[in-house]
Amino acid sequence: MNEKLFCYNVPDISKEILELIQCGEILSMRILIVEDETELLQDIAKGLTLKGYAVDQANDGKTGCQMALDEEYDLVVLDLNLPGKDGFSILKELRRERPQTNVLILSANSELDSKLSGFELGASDYLTKPFHFAELEARIRVLLNRKFVQQSSCLTYQEITLNTLNRTMEINGVPISLTTKEFAILEYFLLNQGRLITQQELIEHVWNGDADPFSNSVRVHLSALRKKLKSPLGRDPIQTRIGEGYLLC
Repeated sequence: MNEKLFCYNVPDISKEILELIQCGEILSMRILIVEDETELLQDIAKGLTLKGYAVDQANDGKTGCQMALDEEYDLVVLDLNLPGKDGFSILKELRRERPQTNVLILSANSELDSKLSGFELGASDYLTKPFHFAELEARIRVLLNRKFVQQSSCLTYQEITLNTLNRTMEINGVPISLTTKEFAILEYFLLNQGRLITQQELIEHVWNGDADPFSNSVRVHLSALRKKLKSPLGRDPIQTRIGEGYLLC
């Protein structure tokens, strides 16, 4: 680990957690990291994955820009000094093609001019290296909350309350145990209340970039979630619209 740039000890991933990551059990909001320092890139990705985010990685500017334009990410962590294409050029393209995407610049350049240039080009935030992982994750959480106009750490829908900080869910004040994947799916529904959500959209935002769009994983996890909601509510709050998607109702 590069201690000069990354002041955080990412915990070792146990065999059990690694298996959960590989099968898509502990992924949530989708983040792209574009960083050319391999060790730093892997450390940040590992830390964010353990925090429950779905993380894709790119170690050069050209690849990172293409991924950011081709896929719909909730947030992009972007270095500036990149091979192939610099971060500012990527930011310009993103603001033109995907203006709603949050971009957090992560750079060793602490000069005021660089920060001002980043914000003028549309960066959502700017964090300088060295940094503490806890601060990076806190800034990411704030940006994602801001994106969905979330006013507190609690998301509510009728009798359902979801606490995004301690990762708990209650129905009428009674705690209901959810797996990490079930929590991520419900969180996405609550952040998009009143809007039809397609299966492909769930795959893009709740699974990582390696997910198989033809697998049965979405239906399996969604079915398990619906059973847990239906029992205390007395109804299924997620409506299936054949050939269209799902709607929280």
